[in-house]
Amino acid sequence: MSEFAVVGLGQFGMSVARHLANQRASVLAIDLNQELVDDIAPYVDVAIRADATDRRTLDELQLETMGCVVVAIGAHSIEGSVLTTALMTQIGVPRVVARAMSELHARVLRSIGADEVVNPEEQMGRRLASRLAEPSILEELELGDSQLAEVEVPEAFVSKSLAELDMRNEYGVSAMAIQRGEKVIANPRASETLESGDILVIVGSAESVRRVAALA
Repeated sequence: MSEFAVVGLGQFGMSVARHLANQRASVLAIDLNQELVDDIAPYVDVAIRADATDRRTLDELQLETMGCVVVAIGAHSIEGSVLTTALMTQIGVPRVVARAMSELHARVLRSIGADEVVNPEEQMGRRLASRLAEPSILEELELGDSQLAEVEVPEAFVSKSLAELDMRNEYGVSAMAIQRGEKVIANPRASETLESGDILVIVGSAESVRRVAALA
């Protein structure tokens, strides 16, 4: 079973801890606020009130035995976020994921050894802006320089096969799957004909994905 520790039980940390627990992961939740610790306790394996910026406390908790530690400390303590992340790398935690509140904060976290830095507010803002600008893009996920996106099938694509559309050459995207009602057609054949109401799962550059979405 995967073992995780979540440090900082604000809205973001609480959500991460609960969702990890829902996926049957073993979760240790840590915060200085006893009220927050009590709130998460019914959902995780262990919830404790502790100061994650204290090296002696970390040694007692043996967090280096965890598969991953999520430093979810928010804007109320940037200093605590940086210090906790630095200590996690020093004690040898295999993977440290840290929450950033700004690009500068993110650069600092990376420089002190965070394996991954996330900024949930920025990511949600970007997703909302994309959805407002291109309503036909239902969901999207960044994959390095590419994007994986769910896009409503444009009317111009209906009744045409993937071979006819030749989306890789015409639009710079590849069709990974087609959702048709409750059915999902993974790795669709070139002969697969698109129908009205289908949802295409495509991968390509952000610009290419938006070119397809703009046709809907």
